[in-house]
Amino acid sequence: MTSVGTATSTSSLTYAQIIANAQKAQQQALTNPPAPGSSESGATNVTLSDAAKAALTTIKDFATVTTEARATLDKLLADAKLTTPLKDGKLALDLSKVDRRELYAMSTNSNQLFTADEQKAAAIELQNRFDQAMAGPTAVGRVTGSVKGLYVAALAYFDAMGPEEKASAAYVDQRAALEEMLKQIEAKPSTLPGAVPNDPVNAYMERLAGGETGKPRDIKDVAGDARATLDAQYKASGNSKPDYSEFDSRSLASVALNSNGKFSATEVRTASMEMRSRSGTALLQSLKSAGTGNPAGFAQNVISLYGAMSSEERAAAGWSENLYSAAVSNYQTASKLGSLLSQATGSSAFGGSDGGSMSLMDYL
Repeated sequence: MTSVGTATSTSSLTYAQIIANAQKAQQQALTNPPAPGSSESGATNVTLSDAAKAALTTIKDFATVTTEARATLDKLLADAKLTTPLKDGKLALDLSKVDRRELYAMSTNSNQLFTADEQKAAAIELQNRFDQAMAGPTAVGRVTGSVKGLYVAALAYFDAMGPEEKASAAYVDQRAALEEMLKQIEAKPSTLPGAVPNDPVNAYMERLAGGETGKPRDIKDVAGDARATLDAQYKASGNSKPDYSEFDSRSLASVALNSNGKFSATEVRTASMEMRSRSGTALLQSLKSAGTGNPAGFAQNVISLYGAMSSEERAAAGWSENLYSAAVSNYQTASKLGSLLSQATGSSAFGGSDGGSMSLMDYL
């Protein structure tokens, strides 16, 4: 089994999460810069008011979440001029920014407020989010031969669920399966673990093998939403300067690539600059997370980022297959060097493969 050292936690993050974390840290640094002469180098102390502290500890009751979910969905449908979030059984509405607890309320038809199509749409979005969380670790697993990263990422995903999801029987069964699989993997790293009922990672890999994952909304549809968002911005602000701070990476890519041919040269150029800035920040964060003494870990982080991005996001960020190939090559080189040093010193210098790990493709 591959030892990923300090890179494990980062490779379990999706591209969007790494971008969001980097942007949050950057914004905090700009809003609350360290005082002159301060010894702070990378951390920012933020003082919260009593009201803010109270807000952080207050969890909305599910009835309120359900009411808000209905209002959120109604607004999204109205803005998109749709009567249903599905078309031909697929998502026709962008639910990517909907709160997870609200999605769960929709998917379970909380208070009987949601139609069958709305329930199915929410369930599809929730499934897509899990699949996206698995995309980066899967890319790493294809190179390292280890499935452990998928289970670490899946546990992190489950731990971030809302209290209502965690109270469900499905959650209890699936999380227990994840823990059992990790227990087997860690006990016998070089042995393929036995199947465990209710394993969500196994179900994901079956969908992956069947070509049923990695199908985001059509980029032209995403571009249509981006066009409407920019138009609303201009109308509200009275100027034509685009603000991409609230755009996710795929929406930003749709503008940078002018996917529907309806964006101005200025909008395209600005979006391209923003996309490359975000991807550069993600790379720097990945390097910092892996550590200067862990080249294999950094290579895994790059592979994870690449695997979590759609083809449009890669194109907009300027990430070619050559970058991916270089990351794979660097990982393999560092792993071989680490293995040789391990044999010579009796310890692992880098987080590389031990040569006896199970194959992800065999597992599939």
